[in-house]
Amino acid sequence: MDPFSRHIAACNNAVLPGGRLRFCIGAMQVGWVLPDLARALGDFAGVTVAADAVTLAEDAAGTFSEISRALADAGWFRWRDEAFDVRARAGGPVLARVDRGALPKFGVLSEGAHVNGLVRRDGLLFVWVARRAADKALDPGKFDHIVAGGVPAGMTPWQTLIKEAAEEAAIPAALAATAVPVAEVGYAMERPEGLRRDLLYCYDLVLPDDFVPHAADGEVESFLLWPVERVLEAVRRSDDFKFNVNLVLIDLFRRFGLV
Repeated sequence: MDPFSRHIAACNNAVLPGGRLRFCIGAMQVGWVLPDLARALGDFAGVTVAADAVTLAEDAAGTFSEISRALADAGWFRWRDEAFDVRARAGGPVLARVDRGALPKFGVLSEGAHVNGLVRRDGLLFVWVARRAADKALDPGKFDHIVAGGVPAGMTPWQTLIKEAAEEAAIPAALAATAVPVAEVGYAMERPEGLRRDLLYCYDLVLPDDFVPHAADGEVESFLLWPVERVLEAVRRSDDFKFNVNLVLIDLFRRFGLV
């Protein structure tokens, strides 16, 4: 397997159903759950457990957040205190809301916004690289995009981009709004925290040569400006970037004719 394809394969290692049961809200499937979680869900009102599916009644969808809180308190996953919308498909109607920490356990689709922070200097292309803080729960110390974040409940990917740009890199809203949508990247991945079914909305943001980002919320330890060739070699030869960032960067390399 070539060195770029291995990242794609790693993020698409989930085999579905893979022993999981469908998780539905009313008639709409929104995720997948393992049998042990299915048994635990059977203790909650409004939940029906069958041989191949766990169904939360449509008129009980509003209790999904309370159910997930109870499960977090029982040690099933870490409570993140961030509500995310639950949909059967990207762009579909919101069927419920649930804490971000519950998404992998339920295999629920999660959406994110990722930004390639680019600088053009003397005809060469540079990329801003963020190093994740050492106390991050997920992939501490790994390299990341200048801006990246999950789409919270009630927000769009574009709104998330503007919010995260200010919070993570102190990028003014007017400058962040010049970002250009370039791709959508999806995958289904088995991770220690569960099943990640993610859809990433990807953007290119060309920044002024004299702009220097700085961490505003403590989630980033430092920012580095690398020639794109150095970024490419890091993706090619290492796992130094956060797992899903590799996919967005591979798309960048392809679009710029580097691979």
